[in-house]
Amino acid sequence: MDKGVYCLVLQNCACNIEIGRLGRRDFTPGWHVYVGSALGPGGLKRACRHVRLARTRDRAPKWHIDYLLVSPCFSLGALYCAPTGDAAECAVARGLGGACVPGFGCSDCRCGSHLFSRSCDPGGEIEAVLAGLGLECLRHAPQAHDPGP
Repeated sequence: MDKGVYCLVLQNCACNIEIGRLGRRDFTPGWHVYVGSALGPGGLKRACRHVRLARTRDRAPKWHIDYLLVSPCFSLGALYCAPTGDAAECAVARGLGGACVPGFGCSDCRCGSHLFSRSCDPGGEIEAVLAGLGLECLRHAPQAHDPGP
């Protein structure tokens, strides 16, 4: 299946970044998880676009997450994909919950945020949320030379 939901795991230092229309936001040091949907045209290739942008940082930001991906304060640590034809993005975001950046990545839904902060690597938590929703979890650890999943 080429469609689904994905989670980008980023690690960062303390910083303050401009996020388009959201304005400037403070980010605590640690880990951030962004939950995205890949149900539209191109499917999970959207996640590959994020991996490429994090590696090359060669494009102007288009979506909220792009501002983090092009920032030198953030590094992409892992990508978790769950193939599905169902709209699971908001369910994953609710499952993760907790500390978040209000309004981030959720302009097309009623969620409070699709970006969550953690003090330690959230990989196990992401896997548990996806499993709890009955979704298969595929983990990819992008490298500097890696073209993506």
